[in-house]
Amino acid sequence: MQNAAEVADLAEQIRYEVANNQIQLPTLPEVALKVRDAVEADQANAETIAAMVGNDAALSARLLQVANSPLYRGRNEIDSIQQAVTRLGLKMVRSLVVSLAMKQIFQATSDALDREFRKIWDASLQVAAISRVLAGSVPELENEQALLGGLIHNIGALPILTKIDEQYGFNANVAVIEQLVTELSPEIGTHILQQWNFAESLANIPTACLDLGYDPGPFPTYADIVLVARLQNIAAASDGGADWSQIPAFAKIGVEPEVVIVDMEGPAEEIAEVRVMLDG
Repeated sequence: MQNAAEVADLAEQIRYEVANNQIQLPTLPEVALKVRDAVEADQANAETIAAMVGNDAALSARLLQVANSPLYRGRNEIDSIQQAVTRLGLKMVRSLVVSLAMKQIFQATSDALDREFRKIWDASLQVAAISRVLAGSVPELENEQALLGGLIHNIGALPILTKIDEQYGFNANVAVIEQLVTELSPEIGTHILQQWNFAESLANIPTACLDLGYDPGPFPTYADIVLVARLQNIAAASDGGADWSQIPAFAKIGVEPEVVIVDMEGPAEEIAEVRVMLDG
């Protein structure tokens, strides 16, 4: 059992290492970076993206699986990577590449850490799926960019879990894991996304989506979407009772604070399909 002083010391150590670029931050695989950069720079088409992912068997298989899934399936089943990229669109491919990479980044040695990672990953998938559905009714925002924002909102937990694994291994205490992730994950998440050269509209999400008063201006942002999606996910798992009427993000994206879209028949089905698509 770790005591409070040990936990506080570890928290300070992690903060120091992040500030001085000494902590081991997760890195995206080369293929993920290439796809992400090409899509962001608008320098890609289906042929070039297909060439980038074609040598990665796992990624190629996932793209084909998703392109033929109920969410995207056309009249004919497709069997080429270029056709899959064309059907999915470049930004959806980018999200799938990042999703697959994130799922593979952390490998726990203890059951407690593995359970915590699974819990964080599950929340990321659900918030990503809800974000994509919410963005469908916000003309200013793109569905796949919102999905990516939800997917990465918990990214800061990964190096924290790695550090706890190194420090405590099989002796890691669940309460300690949850405390450190809650305390440190937002700031580390934004740091990671800046290191990965994500656009600021995505890089600020780990911190902004936790700020219920977040209100940078009159136009909806991806952080607004993820903030609402995160609260929707919490509401779906609880008995409700929270008053969200004063949270600016709800009004900006046009969602009534008392409505839980996860419980609505149409959106619930789409959310479930997006989850399956992301998680394989």
